[in-house]
Amino acid sequence: MARIAFFGAGYAGLVSGACLAELGHTVVIRDVVPERIEQLDTGRVPFHEPRLEELIASNRERLSFTLSMDEAVAGSEFLFVCVGTPPTPSGDANLAAVWSVIEDLPADIGSPVLVMKSTVPVGTGEKVRAALDARGLVRVGYASCPEFLAEGTAVRDFMEADRVVVGSFAESDGDAVAALHEGLGAQIVRTDVPSAEMVKLAANAYLATRISFINEIANVCELVGADVEDVALGMGLDRRIGTHYLRAGLGYGGSCFPKDISFLKLLAGNSGYHFQLVTAVMEVNDLQMRRPVAKLQKHLGALRGKRIALLGLAFKANTDDMREAPSIVLAARLLAEGAEVVAWDPVADGSSALHGVTFVDSAADALAAADAAVVVTEWPELRELPWAELRETMRSPVVIDGRNHLDAAAMRTAGYVYEGMGRSASPFATLPETPEPAPTVSRD
Repeated sequence: MARIAFFGAGYAGLVSGACLAELGHTVVIRDVVPERIEQLDTGRVPFHEPRLEELIASNRERLSFTLSMDEAVAGSEFLFVCVGTPPTPSGDANLAAVWSVIEDLPADIGSPVLVMKSTVPVGTGEKVRAALDARGLVRVGYASCPEFLAEGTAVRDFMEADRVVVGSFAESDGDAVAALHEGLGAQIVRTDVPSAEMVKLAANAYLATRISFINEIANVCELVGADVEDVALGMGLDRRIGTHYLRAGLGYGGSCFPKDISFLKLLAGNSGYHFQLVTAVMEVNDLQMRRPVAKLQKHLGALRGKRIALLGLAFKANTDDMREAPSIVLAARLLAEGAEVVAWDPVADGSSALHGVTFVDSAADALAAADAAVVVTEWPELRELPWAELRETMRSPVVIDGRNHLDAAAMRTAGYVYEGMGRSASPFATLPETPEPAPTVSRD
């Protein structure tokens, strides 16, 4: 078993580190935020991710946390870079944290393999290799091993991975990184470094394209009287297509899809190619987040003075991540229309992202005296609400289901004016409840 150092205690670093500790490796995770290390040392995870806290607790003999670079690298055979690479104002990747790790590596580090897990533009590996050589760290190997962890299912996505992609300049470095993951039983895809970097961007861009495509179909369904759930089922049962990522809704968000698609578009543009499809995907997604406003206006007229409840704030269920969440765009549009916005989420804290919004402790509190509600996040709790009783607490029983999460027939029977995304009153098939695969996504 190996000793592995991780740089970055975010989604990618914590989940990957804890899972490799579960496989029997000794893992030390270094971060530069003292509060985060203090939390982890006391057994608390600084974000909401199912199963992760328990996994860390059960592997504390092999898993430690530190602020010290020297402590992290001492004796480590692998150095996993899992730092954030947020977009700059121009849409490019901000690689400052990556370069900080490279610059801080001790000169006498020996010959570990540096493994890039952060999502980076294609070509970054070659620049890092050149920087290592320029520092005299020619014995340090290099490999690209992108992560495909979906928030909310990240532990499962690592331990039951569809594949592990390993790109390297030297075959021996790739062999070593591949061997770390042998206990997973996943297919190992070996390639060169630029191809490994591209796999991550291409995978996320394709998944985002499916989301925007089905949202476009949903919008057409509304105009012609079709039901997007039935359409998606009929499409998805074709083995060439499949049902994953064919759920109409408010579009994609989070830390990965928006960022990775932007990286890919800029990569293409900087290389002299106009990626028209990705541009359209981004435009569709941006508009989709605003569609509930028009639906509300159809039922309520002018929204000035109307009380609108937002049910869910996180960009998806089972996470507290507010990055690029549709709730941010939707709340801003409602406030611009003069509406009063009240919001609830079971785990996400939207106070730093949503200004002018009133936050309450329960969905029932959000619905009280509301003129309408919008389901923004597909939290399971929403299906268990006593909707018939709660209708009596609302000023008007209008529900816009931005995730097609609720039972349309049951909501209408309970007396609600219910409208989903691309839904008709079809009594026929609905898309099966299959768990989404791990896409995506760098949770740096």
